[in-house]
Amino acid sequence: MVTERRIPGHARSGLKHWVLVAAGCAAVVGGALGATSATGAVTGGQQAADGPVAEPVPTASPLPEADLAKVRLPLECGPFPVTVSLKASALLDGKPVTVAAAHCQADMGTPPDGVFLVGADGAPVPLLPDAEGLTVTELAVRSDGSIRGRARGYSSPDVPRFSPDLQVELVWTRSGGAWTKTETRTPVHGA
Repeated sequence: MVTERRIPGHARSGLKHWVLVAAGCAAVVGGALGATSATGAVTGGQQAADGPVAEPVPTASPLPEADLAKVRLPLECGPFPVTVSLKASALLDGKPVTVAAAHCQADMGTPPDGVFLVGADGAPVPLLPDAEGLTVTELAVRSDGSIRGRARGYSSPDVPRFSPDLQVELVWTRSGGAWTKTETRTPVHGA
């Protein structure tokens, strides 16, 4: 005798389920399209019932940044080109600088990043060698003149390269004209 197994009603997807999924997706897309720009400028001020009209906030002029396509970053890539994955520009001591995370472009995988500071003269100053094996995920120049970054890395050579098991917080500060790097390594749970 063959018994038929029925899937309970709450576990089956039907028209109601897919209408709710579509409505949820529409809400997410609508929210993303209605968000303000990354500059934080107020767009389209509205008159409140008892308040003034919000005027657009003037944004600062864009900072001049180094043309990284013209800069030769000190990476040994062989026949492969260099790819800049992240960059941040700022004024340090009144001079424009660009901090860039770059790696050798590869057909498969993501090679480790090196981090470089490029000034107006176009000469790159290495801050993080690619030999450290880190993949930089965030990079910023702070108002106090420090450079901060976040990266993924590996606790040992035995860790598979497709599954980084460390998160690394990087901070570079200037003292006496030289840059000093400090880092905090935190294990990634569930890696």
